[in-house]
Amino acid sequence: MFGNILGKIKGDTENSNQGLAAKISKMNLTEMRSYINNKVPDLPVDEDGLNEVMNNLLKLNDKTSKRYIEIDDMDSKKKKGFELILSILTNKKITITTVELVSEFLETNRDIIEKYDRDLKQIYDSKFKDALSLAVNTIDTQVELNRKMNLLNQ
Repeated sequence: MFGNILGKIKGDTENSNQGLAAKISKMNLTEMRSYINNKVPDLPVDEDGLNEVMNNLLKLNDKTSKRYIEIDDMDSKKKKGFELILSILTNKKITITTVELVSEFLETNRDIIEKYDRDLKQIYDSKFKDALSLAVNTIDTQVELNRKMNLLNQ
């Protein structure tokens, strides 16, 4: 019942996600955003894809020991990354696992967000807070709907 909301168990989806993870790991920020907005015809967006995009943004590169977005990157790359995060938070397929990954991203990149907002007079920090609360509300609504549907089906 709560599998759609809480996310799938890793053991169940590990083999099926390898192809998806391989495709997403080769994407740049623009391609990831197209995927999140369901503009890639042969790759439908789902909760596993959202999680893979977030994992791709969070993981360290083995060769360079850097993350996908670093403080010394161009401002346009940071903005694309931030917009991608906002797109993920407003996606209807979001799960608790995805929200946790976004929270981890925001904690890890707090200095980058603050510097970007300060230097370019942006408000991404507050946009992220608002989008996170909306995502949690979306998940709460899904839980309530599932609960009501289960009560009606009994």
